[in-house]
Formats: sequence, C-alpha cells, structure tokens
Amino acid sequence: MRFAIQVNASPNQSYSGYSAYRFCKAALSQGHEVFRVFFYHDGIYHAFKYNSPPDDEFQLTSAWGELAERHKVDLIVCISAAQRRGLLYADEAKRRHKQDDDVAAGFRIGGLGQWIEALIEADRVIVFG
Repeated sequence: MRFAIQVNASPNQSYSGYSAYRFCKAALSQGHEVFRVFFYHDGIYHAFKYNSPPDDEFQLTSAWGELAERHKVDLIVCISAAQRRGLLYADEAKRRHKQDDDVAAGFRIGGLGQWIEALIEADRVIVFG
C-alpha cells in the first residue's frame, strides 16, 4: 500500500503530528510505502530547524528528519504556509539577507503541485489535524 500523509497541526498544539509520525513508522515497518508527507497550515512548524522542546519531550522535528533519511520519505513543507508563518527556506533567507534558513534536515519546500502528485500516486491519503 502506498500512502500520502498530510499534517495540518502544529507539534505544540496537537498530538496529530505525533500520530502521523507513529502511523508512518508503523506502515513502513509492515512493508508499506509512505510516498510523501505534506506539511500544511500550522503543520509547517514541524519543519523549523530551531525547534527546541524540553529534553524530556519527544524530539519530533529530528524524528521526522531521521524517518526521511532512513526510509527515503519525501517531507514537503508548503511554501505558502511557510511564508505566512515566517519559515525561511534558503532562497528566501538570502533574499532577506539572513545568515541561515529555518528548514530542518530532511524537509524541503514545495507547493500544492507536489501534494496533488501525491494524491494521484497514493493508494490511500490520510490527513492528520
């Protein structure tokens, strides 16, 4: 089974992002494919490089990055939602004369075109948040 996942909620306001992560891990462990995870609305906060939850809490941003690296899961952050919420990707950071971008390892900026492609390619689509 090939899955496309959409995450709409902030990691600080809801457990839906954590639930999405756990779902992806379970699906992958059972031999399924997670084609793409699309972070939309407040879900883009999962991709902030400088997220720093307390040490005794689950490090969801780095966990997503590790999942992407280990299983070749495509983590797409909606460019429009990112711009509205101040997440700077490399090109935008340069344009604004910032030293660094805000996008965590494993994530990349994309648009609704990538989400539409995921909807076409996936056998199942699940939205969290």
